[in-house]
Amino acid sequence: MQLNNTSHSEPNSTHIPVHPSIFTLLILPFGIITGYISVTLAFLFTREGISVEKVAALIAAGVLPHIFKFVWAPLVDSFLSLKKWYLIANGISALGILATGILPIKDSSLPLMTFIVIFSNFMITFLGMANDGLMAHDVPEKLKGRAAGYSQAGCLGGIGLGGGAGLWLAQRLPEEWMVAAILAITCLLCCFGLFFLKEPKSTIRDHRMMKTFRNLVEDVYITLKTKMGILAMILCFLTLGTGAASNLWSAVAKDWNAGADTVALATGVMAGLLSAAGCLLGGWICDRIKRQSAYLLFGLLGALCALGMAYSPKTELMYIIWTSLYAVIMGLSYAGYNAFVLEAIGKGAAVTKYNIYAALSNAPIYLMIYIEGWAHTRWGSKGMLNTEAVFAVLAIILFLFLQILMKERKLDKENRIL
Repeated sequence: MQLNNTSHSEPNSTHIPVHPSIFTLLILPFGIITGYISVTLAFLFTREGISVEKVAALIAAGVLPHIFKFVWAPLVDSFLSLKKWYLIANGISALGILATGILPIKDSSLPLMTFIVIFSNFMITFLGMANDGLMAHDVPEKLKGRAAGYSQAGCLGGIGLGGGAGLWLAQRLPEEWMVAAILAITCLLCCFGLFFLKEPKSTIRDHRMMKTFRNLVEDVYITLKTKMGILAMILCFLTLGTGAASNLWSAVAKDWNAGADTVALATGVMAGLLSAAGCLLGGWICDRIKRQSAYLLFGLLGALCALGMAYSPKTELMYIIWTSLYAVIMGLSYAGYNAFVLEAIGKGAAVTKYNIYAALSNAPIYLMIYIEGWAHTRWGSKGMLNTEAVFAVLAIILFLFLQILMKERKLDKENRIL
């Protein structure tokens, strides 16, 4: 479905769009800082005897800016260029990574470390927004699925670099700051990807600030009230493709007699690689079938995977097989989500619109983690997986029902006009 407004128009025919793979490079810093804080920095602190409770609080502090980033997303649409936002955000967040490496790893450093982690993550949200905006404006409609897949794969790859490679270096280099410096430099090198992109011309900015704000609000309102915008909003709220069970794999591993090494392999590096592969495959699929339908299909596959794991033999091999398949399907879902949102937001105030949808999509993730934890307490791992499958199937049925209802209302409205 193509919306009849300027925000969804294709790039100028004289401009050759960049290959979607460039967004794998541009989004790497976003994943690097996440992996570095949650894995490498957490390891360094716990190694020095800092309690898990305090380390968990440090990691949680880094998540806060990502929950509320839709509040400051309009700044990116209203001021400076997307490339400038990217450069500023990357530079400051890289300095933040370096600062965490310079600070001594001890209990008394935690207050300042927490501030640095929060501020660095606040700045990295602007990098993510700039990436979203460039992707929305520079990628033609027919390639937005692949762009979504490449971007999601880059984010997962960045988490692997910041966490996996960072932890490997932390165990071998003599000084903690060396690890931070290497990762910070890696982030800065990603700026070279900007040379391959054309800075998009804003369709909402005006020399009068209030006029820019009114244009932004109007563009957001126009997008959200369209059929595609409404259906995308509904999809963000639905309980499918959440990947909630992956947060509990370690907790239920004993039910499959999976040891610590198996859990680390199946839910760590292997899961990251498989999810990244799923992102690329999902992006490719989303460019060949309707993107909302692709997301529903991926959600159904996730439900079938949960059911398969629930009723499979409780062996270590089955644990590896099903968690690995689940990781691939989550990659498909990540790409599917990103693809249908990119399709819905078009251009214009793309950053603001994208982050509104992103904020909405967090609700079912948190809800399903809570529900599945509750289900496991009452019915065990089988009940937990059955619960995820049931919620996903019900969500798909609800979406299809609402889609049919909207179509019937549209036909009824057209008949009245005739």
